[in-house]
Amino acid sequence: MDVIYSSIQAMSILEMHNRPSKHTIHIRVNHYNSRTCALKFTESASTYQAFDGMPVSADSLVWNNVIQTHLGNLNYNKAVTTYQEMLTRGIRPNRHTLPRILSVSRLSGSLSLGKQLHCQAMKLGVCNDIYVTGSLIELYGHLDGVDAAKWMLDNSEKKTSSAVSWTLLAKLYMKQNKPTFAIDLFNEMVESGAEVDAVSLTTAISACILVKSLITGRNIHDTARKHGLELDVLVSNSLVKMYMECGSIKDARDLFDKMPSRDAISWTSIIQGYVKNGEINEGLKLFRKMVNDDKIKPDAVSVSTILPACARMAAHKNGRELHGYLIRNKIPTNLKLNNALIDMYAKSGNLEYSSTIFSRTKSKDIISWTVMIMGYSLHGKGDLGLDLFKKVPKSDTDEISYVTALHACCTSLKVEKGLHYFNCINSPNLVHYSLMAALLARAGKLDDAKAFAKKHGVEKHPEVLRALIDGCRIHKKITTGKRLVEQLCDSEPLNADNYVLMSNWYAQNGGKQKQKQEMVDRWRETIRDMDLKPKIAYSWIEFRNKVHVFKTGDVSHPRSERIYWELESLMKNFEKIEGDFSFHDVDEERECVPIGHSELLAVCFGLISTKSGSAVRVTKNLRVCRSCHEAVKCISKVVGREIILKDPNRFHHFKNGGCSCQDFY
Repeated sequence: MDVIYSSIQAMSILEMHNRPSKHTIHIRVNHYNSRTCALKFTESASTYQAFDGMPVSADSLVWNNVIQTHLGNLNYNKAVTTYQEMLTRGIRPNRHTLPRILSVSRLSGSLSLGKQLHCQAMKLGVCNDIYVTGSLIELYGHLDGVDAAKWMLDNSEKKTSSAVSWTLLAKLYMKQNKPTFAIDLFNEMVESGAEVDAVSLTTAISACILVKSLITGRNIHDTARKHGLELDVLVSNSLVKMYMECGSIKDARDLFDKMPSRDAISWTSIIQGYVKNGEINEGLKLFRKMVNDDKIKPDAVSVSTILPACARMAAHKNGRELHGYLIRNKIPTNLKLNNALIDMYAKSGNLEYSSTIFSRTKSKDIISWTVMIMGYSLHGKGDLGLDLFKKVPKSDTDEISYVTALHACCTSLKVEKGLHYFNCINSPNLVHYSLMAALLARAGKLDDAKAFAKKHGVEKHPEVLRALIDGCRIHKKITTGKRLVEQLCDSEPLNADNYVLMSNWYAQNGGKQKQKQEMVDRWRETIRDMDLKPKIAYSWIEFRNKVHVFKTGDVSHPRSERIYWELESLMKNFEKIEGDFSFHDVDEERECVPIGHSELLAVCFGLISTKSGSAVRVTKNLRVCRSCHEAVKCISKVVGREIILKDPNRFHHFKNGGCSCQDFY
């Protein structure tokens, strides 16, 4: 923003070169934007003490240092005053003076001052110096647009001599979210014969990460190799990150293994890449190798990178191990790390630890609040989540925080509160609509849920249909549920899980046994004819640092005979407790077998493998079926142990014959 206008024209710096000045420069801060400063020349009866402390030396180096000091202190007024006096005393600015005063022009937002300085640079013959050119590119890029900066580069006589100017322009493209322009500029720079350095390479690699272009990234890697910069730490770290972000784990690992020396950034990049690409165990192995082999002490950033890998039931011990490492080595924590710990403990099943860290975090941001509220909801404690949401500062509440509030309302079935929070959202999106429909349906208000979905025009969206179907399943609205499942199949004709849902619906609610079987066979045939592949149900449990995976009817485990014996023994207890309890329900399961759904096999393995009284922790990739849910409730009462079963939607804490979800799942 330029606010100098006529006052700067009336008193040009160029005109002041050979005559004394009677003007001081003051900075006026725009009250609309405290970051925007304006320079204003004002007549003054006296110079006050404007020139006190000015150097008496004729050496430009001394003056440059004074200007740099004022610039570092953000005192643009004194910086310009010093430059003005320097000209007045006849001291010639050099290639180091102008970049400093050009920075003042850029930071103060004065384009007209910058243009006058540009003219002076031309007059002094330093306009094509790489430092001056770079400063001019930054000036025009920030105050007159990236096209003006590109013009400046194109008209620079020595633009082929250094990568500095090219890189500055590329960063401006990146800042304006134009990564493809930055990549094209880098290619133009290479073709022109300009010097290629580590900074220009990493800038181009960063652009590749934004556009997720593996081919372009490999081309830049080839350029780095040709210029002998492939194993430069800065370049190699960026390349590893680029390959991981683009999904090429092999390329990233090959380069990582070639690096002669690796720092904490190198390790963090590769570990984070493995975690993001789902290679959780490999990420944990690399973390241990970093500590044990390379003797690199992880910092808060490194630990917060690996913690998401521990945010799952099978890795809860790893998460506690990392937390213990932080405490033992007295590594200072920050807000980001505390948030990662809260999230890790909540998602790995240790809600108590999560709550403790949250309460000890003195300075909380919206992430802290939302992660903890969601944690309460996932563990069936929606009331605690809603109590916590009331304490969130009003200034921090946003659309994402209202998602967690609606989740908590769904868990606790608080319809009125849910409607209140929904009405507080300025611009609701599909997630909000789906959660509100789910809340109404789960609370038994199916007509209201359908009317709500229709009112907001989302009644045909798959997520909303699934929310309504869940309500029908919970409240046994068979006819309505069947119609909704049919609509779901019509809306997503290539989703195999929808046809499985329909098959299961008929198996459970299809009338006479013969009719049931005919409809089930029909839908299974539809799945085969369309060559669709439904997800297979798996459950897993961690024991002695090894993950044991089970599927329905699995007999491949070395202890299968003992597992099935345990399950059959427990079934006898179920009959005593529940009377006619049976295992015929196939809701959300891929195969109907009288005994041996994956979650029951994993639970029984946990019971025979762990100490009496300890909790058993199991994870399933699909929603737990109703009969297994009832079975595990009974098991928890018979064996007197807590069983924690996590499915994609929530944690089920089974204890003394009850479940934390209160059968609303």
